[in-house]
Amino acid sequence: MLDRNATILDVANLRTVFNTRDGVVYAVNGVSFSLAPGELLGVVGESGSGKSVTMMSLLGLLPMPPAEIVSGEITYDGQDVRAMTPEQMRNLRGGQIGFIFQDPMTSLNPVFTVGFQLMEPLRVHMGMNKKQARVRAAELLELVGIPDAASRLKDYPHQFSGGMRQRVMIAIALACDPKVLIADEPTTALDVTIQAQILELVKELRQKLGMAIIWITHDLGVVAEIADRIAVMYAGQIVEHAEVHELFRHPAHPYTRALLETLPKVSGPRNKRLLSIDGQPPNMTSPPDSCEFAPRCKYAFERCLKENPLRANITPDHDVACWWDVDKGAPRDV
Repeated sequence: MLDRNATILDVANLRTVFNTRDGVVYAVNGVSFSLAPGELLGVVGESGSGKSVTMMSLLGLLPMPPAEIVSGEITYDGQDVRAMTPEQMRNLRGGQIGFIFQDPMTSLNPVFTVGFQLMEPLRVHMGMNKKQARVRAAELLELVGIPDAASRLKDYPHQFSGGMRQRVMIAIALACDPKVLIADEPTTALDVTIQAQILELVKELRQKLGMAIIWITHDLGVVAEIADRIAVMYAGQIVEHAEVHELFRHPAHPYTRALLETLPKVSGPRNKRLLSIDGQPPNMTSPPDSCEFAPRCKYAFERCLKENPLRANITPDHDVACWWDVDKGAPRDV
């Protein structure tokens, strides 16, 4: 049973920009969320919505410059992350928070064996000698379901299939027994069969190890399988946040509803066209001073074009940033 009152990671009003030759890009605009120990938070949105930039900001993984965190508080297990020294940040990234990147082929170094890349964090962060690290590395490969693990340590990334490389990335992320695992669209490049295997593996590992997980994806169908809560992002902001069953039963933001409508339906006419969201994502070169979804929203009215809505609770576990109450068909009383 999750303790929602306990918090392992807390983010408040995070704002990240990129200073480019063409001007400032406002990539993350006031993101706030918390994560309980053992919880899985799904972060959903279109490409360019700020999901990955938000999570990379937390761990100092963005090149600075051009990136800059202009405001916000990041607290991990009671520690102020933004006040950490570079060495403390390295220890946080390697030892406390694991990160699985989207493309394992570009994340794994092609000139080093998988064994070397698994053993390195064990020696640096866990103080193991070479023999201890090799034994633990083989255990980690076994944990993520790679057969004949000990002999595969000497193989290079190109000798593994896409699904197996992703399992290696998960093993590396788990090497130092992190309390939090951030997975950045780890199944996007995989076919549906391998994707299902990776999702099943994550469920098993979470149950076994009890770690908290942030799962970044553009696919609501994926998080429906594994998440406890979902945060929907658009234009660098969380526009809706709720427990997974509540969000699917009662989506309150027009963008969330539009995302759900684009999902293929098992029932209904077989020749029915798939729906899409009209319009284009916003240009992020100016700070949001109105609702960024308004140009694509069929419910938009005058206030949407003048004020950027703040997140407000509609139930204790469900909040939304929208001036229009879709259920009532009237402006929201905020």
